[in-house]
Amino acid sequence: MRKTMTKRNQIQIFNEKKVRTVWDSDTEEWYFSVVDTVEILTDSPDPKRYWSVLKTCLKKEGVEPTIICSTLKLKAADGKMRMRDVAYFEGGDR
Repeated sequence: MRKTMTKRNQIQIFNEKKVRTVWDSDTEEWYFSVVDTVEILTDSPDPKRYWSVLKTCLKKEGVEPTIICSTLKLKAADGKMRMRDVAYFEGGDR
């Protein structure tokens, strides 16, 4: 019998900025909001646009963003849960 996956949304703080995260109990990994991470790493005034343009460039180079990203529901600024691009931290025994 397959156990039910538990996902827990949580806010993490990095460099005093919020990063939306989701814990997946099946894979035992944290997934991080790509847009929140882009905002921190680039200081872009429009991180959603930055990520959108970057995804387009990746596709033109033959890299499919779905290989490096997934989509999960994250809480938006208005409090609603919306599907957003997320990535997991690769560095463990995977």
